[in-house]
Amino acid sequence: MMAFNEELIERVGQDVPPQAVSTSKLIYGLDDRPPVPEAIFVAIQHVLAAFVGIITPPLIIGTTIGLSPTETSYIVSMSLFVSGLATFLQVKRFGIVGSGLLSLQGTSFAFLGSIVGVGTAIIGAGGTPQTALARIFGVCFVGAFVQIFFSRFLHLARQIISPVVSGTVVMIIGLSLIKTGVVSMAGGIAAQKNGTFGSPQNLALSGLVLGTIILMNVTGNRYLRMGAIGIGLLVGYVVSIFLGLVDFSIFSKLPPISVPLPLRYGMSFDFVSFIPFVLLYILTSIETIGDLTATSAITGQPVEGSLFMRRIKGGILGDGINCLMAALFNTFPVTTFSQNNGVIQMTGVGSRYVGFYIAGVLALLGLFPLVGGVFQSLPQPVLGGATVVMFGAIAVAGIDIVSSVEIGRRDLMIVAVSLALGLGVVYVPEIFTNKPALVQNLFSSATATGGLSAVLLNWLLPRNMDNR
Repeated sequence: MMAFNEELIERVGQDVPPQAVSTSKLIYGLDDRPPVPEAIFVAIQHVLAAFVGIITPPLIIGTTIGLSPTETSYIVSMSLFVSGLATFLQVKRFGIVGSGLLSLQGTSFAFLGSIVGVGTAIIGAGGTPQTALARIFGVCFVGAFVQIFFSRFLHLARQIISPVVSGTVVMIIGLSLIKTGVVSMAGGIAAQKNGTFGSPQNLALSGLVLGTIILMNVTGNRYLRMGAIGIGLLVGYVVSIFLGLVDFSIFSKLPPISVPLPLRYGMSFDFVSFIPFVLLYILTSIETIGDLTATSAITGQPVEGSLFMRRIKGGILGDGINCLMAALFNTFPVTTFSQNNGVIQMTGVGSRYVGFYIAGVLALLGLFPLVGGVFQSLPQPVLGGATVVMFGAIAVAGIDIVSSVEIGRRDLMIVAVSLALGLGVVYVPEIFTNKPALVQNLFSSATATGGLSAVLLNWLLPRNMDNR
């Protein structure tokens, strides 16, 4: 696993901020151009790491509101297609739009509860799944302007969104995702239902994938290191085939091609449905700050200062524009993904030019669902063995960001309370049972709870607290 350099570049003024630099130096830095075969090789690993995260929200939403398998497949395809376009915009950076970092975009989990709530309410009132989608896309389209507006005034919050805040959010992202990775290692939700959860076979398979990834990183061969995740998944997939764990029937249910049709389901709007989305767009912006801070740190870029702020503002603006595009192309809000930071650490490749290939692969997968079916057929233990180490690496990135500044009593309080509350809702999710839907939507996410706590504490606690 890639660690960060203990030596931080000395700060001179406000515009020459400290940087986090890798001790086991990156094979390719942010502006390096890897050879095409290597770039494609690494890009595929980013896609492998993010694929399930991209397709899971539309699968859940489609099933919940009663979409037909064909329509659900179409929404999934559009999620992949839009993720490709959105990734290209973020990586390329058009003027003030985009971060210019190796930042992968995908369907956001943060909106899942609110979207399902809007959809089920319309279905319960006698509406059709298509009517529900029109309302969802309309609300999400208008809500994206909240994020766009927020991005333009982010510089006013420089004292609130500090490295301690963003680093804490990154830690919470990684630590909260570890539970998802471990559940997958044991077999996932399907295994919990059929009684095979945590079976020796599942644990051995996930352990094989995890061990393979570790072994590839131990070797001194750069190609094995860059291919660690892909090799681990391939080994697990082949073994799964021999064990009869791969479901090939999924291929017969997928259409050969999906054609993007803007506004296929139309749009409608309702202000009451819109209210929870206002805060959700702000909270996902905070999550984006954490993700982009981690990406900056991992790739040896500043995590403070004017350059860093331009990238953060451009990244959040890109998120907002990408959410507009997602609603137009019949899918759900997108955001920066955390998984790619783990892949950067595993492969040692932080070049933003790899992002162009990631964008192309995702867009093609959206157009050709049968190709994406290969990824959908990966057994949960195989995915868990790969993702758990990447999620752990994200948490380490957050620790490094926080440790880049001197921690006093004030910062300690911010980190401690935010971690406790953020991870608390993961450990005890039933705390919000029977609470109003607005409360559940806002605080059921570890990132939302912990991120909001960090921002509020950094805003409210006295600046001279350590001198008292």
